[in-house]
Amino acid sequence: MTMPNEQQKPSISRLFSGLGGADESDLYKCVHCGFCLQACPTYLETGLETESPRGRIALMKAVNEGRIEMTEPVMRHWDLCVQCRACEVACPSGVPYGKLIETTMAEVSEKRRNSVKGMATDAALKWVVPEQGRLSLAVGAARFYQNSGLQNMVRKSGLLKRVAPDLADMESSMPEIPSTTFKASGQVIPAKGEKTNRVAILSGCVMPLVHGPQMNAVVRVLTRNGAEVVVPKNQVCCGAMNSHIGDLSTARDLARRNIDGFLAEDVDAIIVASAGCGSRMKEYHELLQDDSEYAEKALELSKLIKDVHEYLVELPFVPPTASLDFRVTYQDSCHLSNAQRLTAPPRTILNSIPGVEFVELPNASICCGGGGTYMITERNLSLRILKTKMEAVAETGANIVATANPGCLMQLQMGVGENNMPVEVRYVTDLLDEAYRKEEKE
Repeated sequence: MTMPNEQQKPSISRLFSGLGGADESDLYKCVHCGFCLQACPTYLETGLETESPRGRIALMKAVNEGRIEMTEPVMRHWDLCVQCRACEVACPSGVPYGKLIETTMAEVSEKRRNSVKGMATDAALKWVVPEQGRLSLAVGAARFYQNSGLQNMVRKSGLLKRVAPDLADMESSMPEIPSTTFKASGQVIPAKGEKTNRVAILSGCVMPLVHGPQMNAVVRVLTRNGAEVVVPKNQVCCGAMNSHIGDLSTARDLARRNIDGFLAEDVDAIIVASAGCGSRMKEYHELLQDDSEYAEKALELSKLIKDVHEYLVELPFVPPTASLDFRVTYQDSCHLSNAQRLTAPPRTILNSIPGVEFVELPNASICCGGGGTYMITERNLSLRILKTKMEAVAETGANIVATANPGCLMQLQMGVGENNMPVEVRYVTDLLDEAYRKEEKE
């Protein structure tokens, strides 16, 4: 397929300038072979060509070439993309779909800047999420709401469902917020036994507040395997959620702040326990490729980023000796399997734990519908995708479903709750930590 000629005036050609995103030529790598269709969760649920990767690319090309306008109905098809990037794995032509949708959503974000939705999104992802202090206040308020009895009163009254059904749906899927948090205050946690490595760890934005105990488990697993762990004080949100909604300016600013914070530490690796965050940070060099001051620094940092499962298997980690009596299945976190191309390490860890009966999840590589903020912004389709996933979990007969990303964990927990399933959702590192702790007691 040829590029549009000079006489054609692309209405949004600036989208594909190559400035930290997709190049215009990337649009024309898609040969419409259809290999992506069976990997795409939204296509599998709807059966609609416009909800497939090649369909969305066709719309990008049509708008880029000026054949159609970038209207709300067109943008809705891009909105409905979970950005799981499974199509990249399936594509024989090497279409960088992640870059294409990210760059496209930047234009969508710009077009909606003055809308109510756009302003609300900006407020949340530019003013609250990147600043840990503000986010802590918001999460603290949610914790008070849960622990004070207000949540029970609201749910029993049914008032919220009558007055604001959409808000009631969001409230019903709110995860239980623990009292234990994980703070990035520059602390250094010594290795247990002989020190073999010095690593920094990304605390992140949501995970330390919502999954504080699980972050502590990650640190224990690292120190158990000879790592001295540094938690840099000046780190911030990785910028992944901003990237998903097209706010590349904030994502770049957050990337620069993290680069400064982490490169100031003398470490062998930077460990990330969230698949989405790890994927974003491994691609900082692409995000900042046109930044003369930070391009080389971004590449240096990207080379240091290690997913926690990847790092442990490469060491290699010490297999636990204590036995856990669990039947476990594993849901691939999209940005670990599709963006980072890491599928074996989590399974290696699970299979190393004595007593664990590991059973593969049917279609484990298909997205669960979490997608960062997707579970909130596109709730209906997200729940349809989740329903299919929970049916697959039920088939395994597992009493634990493990995963590697906070969004996946919260989405799967919601699925377990809504379907009254006798299943627990855990991080892979939680199980390894449990085995180590049991080993110490024994």
